[in-house]
Amino acid sequence: MESKQQWLWRLYAAGILLALVSLAFLSPHPGTAAPTSKDAGAGVVITDASSTDYTIYNGVIAEVLPKDGFQTKIVLGTVVPQLVTDGIIDMSKMQTLYKSHGGIPANTMQLLTQPSNTPLLVNADNASQLVNLLWPIGLSNKTVINEKSPIAGKDVNNFASTGGWTLGKEANGGAYFNSSPLVPLTASQEARVLQIAENTYRPCCDNSTFFQDCNHGSAALALVELGVAQGLSDADIYRTILDFNSFWFPQNYIQLGLYFKAVKHMDWKDVDPKVVLGKDYSSATGNYKIQAEVAKIPNLVPLQTSAGGAKCGA
Repeated sequence: MESKQQWLWRLYAAGILLALVSLAFLSPHPGTAAPTSKDAGAGVVITDASSTDYTIYNGVIAEVLPKDGFQTKIVLGTVVPQLVTDGIIDMSKMQTLYKSHGGIPANTMQLLTQPSNTPLLVNADNASQLVNLLWPIGLSNKTVINEKSPIAGKDVNNFASTGGWTLGKEANGGAYFNSSPLVPLTASQEARVLQIAENTYRPCCDNSTFFQDCNHGSAALALVELGVAQGLSDADIYRTILDFNSFWFPQNYIQLGLYFKAVKHMDWKDVDPKVVLGKDYSSATGNYKIQAEVAKIPNLVPLQTSAGGAKCGA
């Protein structure tokens, strides 16, 4: 089990590695769009443009991070307004968070204040906003399986997912862990959630979605819980997590797209999301191995001197 201090050192070390080999600076911030074929990515400095195969590079970007985003089947219903009512989301803190960006975006404000039965669309503009709505759902939804969560116990306040949740009325988000029946699930549904969550990963660490030690882990767990509760198939849920992960960790999934294209000779749309989300590809260790493989392929990606990525925790 990882303390908050250990997690910060691990994140720092991972950042150094990513800076050496990651492919593009595409971190999802409010108002930031994904690069197009004319823009290799904000913060990227091309040092060998003449030899790079931009046809493959830009084609993969268009597949992994489509301009119009991904249309999912997940709906939020009344869950987010309930979070506000329960104080798990403090509107004054949420307003402060977005103050420097011109205030809470209209679509996000609507989700915070009104029930929604419109399926979520995730894109470069709203991916980081949706993290802040999904994160507290995964963190606080009460389930039997969470009683055996790796973050349960005396260290519950010391993870990026718990101590990092500063947008509630409580001083530490650990107070909300496994506390509210926001997404009711039957025993069989919880078993499905556990199976999917234990077999999906994210590039910021080597922990599964069930080990929700950061904001993206909690948000992904929320997607699994919502998908199962709403009757989505396993295939739909894996696809949804991959779509969100792609915008949350864009440089990592661009390199995965390049790997499958150049090494496996597969288009991104033909890759099995369950396979991509597994430990071999989407964990920090697995993803770093893929980075190293992609870096060996000459003229596949533009060289660069700066890079960035999603951060875990508020």
